[in-house]
Amino acid sequence: MTTRVRTALAAATAAALTAALTASLAGTATAAPASDGHDATRRALRAAVADGVPGATATARDARGTWTATAGVGDLETGEPRSARDRYRVGSITKTFVATVLLQLEAEGRLSLDDTVEEWLPGMVRGNGHDGSRITLRHLLNHTSGVYNYTGDEEFARTYFLADGFLRHRYDTVPPERLVAVAMSHRPDFAPGASWKYSNTNYVLAGLVVEKATGRPWGEEVRRRIIAPLHLRATSVPGTRVTVPAPSGRAYSKLAPTAEGPSYDVTELNPSIATAAGEMISDSADLTRFYSALLRGRLLPPAQLAEMTATVRTGESDRYGLGLMKRELDCGVTVWGHSGGIHGSSSEAVTTGDGRHALALNFNGDWSGDSEAVIEAEFCGK
Repeated sequence: MTTRVRTALAAATAAALTAALTASLAGTATAAPASDGHDATRRALRAAVADGVPGATATARDARGTWTATAGVGDLETGEPRSARDRYRVGSITKTFVATVLLQLEAEGRLSLDDTVEEWLPGMVRGNGHDGSRITLRHLLNHTSGVYNYTGDEEFARTYFLADGFLRHRYDTVPPERLVAVAMSHRPDFAPGASWKYSNTNYVLAGLVVEKATGRPWGEEVRRRIIAPLHLRATSVPGTRVTVPAPSGRAYSKLAPTAEGPSYDVTELNPSIATAAGEMISDSADLTRFYSALLRGRLLPPAQLAEMTATVRTGESDRYGLGLMKRELDCGVTVWGHSGGIHGSSSEAVTTGDGRHALALNFNGDWSGDSEAVIEAEFCGK
């Protein structure tokens, strides 16, 4: 993933939380045989901890089986190490689950990706140049709608991402309609279909369309259609629940636009500020299972999987489909998946196009660490 795209994705999830860390924390990787083929990945996890990430956890699946490793700590107060079984907030990885549900609904004939937002959510996308009658569901899923990203709003960022606001409002419930209203207070970024720009608002709207089409909450549809069939026992849609189920470590953030200053424990928060754009919780084993199953065609018919993997360009070597990123690594390997960032949690989940080699990882700090380096290490051996 290019620096520009990585920055855009991180900013879209937590606009105020960017920069590189200058502090460092000690960490050790879990012991594993030197001949297991994952030495480079293990080194990359250690490097992330040396760069300042409190702790890292990763799981990979390939022809040799399942491999796990951890580095650093899951709790800065107790020194408890990270666990390969840790559950964590996956942020925008949620988007792939939501896109999959919408594509399943299309396969069932209950909607079309060429339907407009206005047809499903009349009057919701209007104002300041936004026009839901010109925006299709496909535009939402591949981020070509031009709809303003609500997390880019300065007041919203001060309230929910910076220290003073977050510590006062971390338990607030924010309805999705309010998130859309924040976006509507701004001009669109471009005319629908004219360009590409990552916007969390797109998936807030997508979640509302799922609810309108099914009569059930989007999270219930994710549980019924994906979590239960794949037996993803560590995966959940928390709604307004503020805690992360055990086993889990803690999550840490600077809650500042720089990497300086104290680290705050941000484990507890009301994820309604992310809803269908980034609310979910999972672990690395479940995420590798999900993306492998998706790319192998276990969740979508061939026509819908082809739609999901039809991409638009986002950078020099990266493309975006419907809730799915396509990345060409330095060694020429192509992987599909998604990044996810939310307070105190930075995650990646990717797989090869045949679903046979998958990796998922999490850092429990949002200000440091090179997750791209871990992916390159796993798939390119460097």
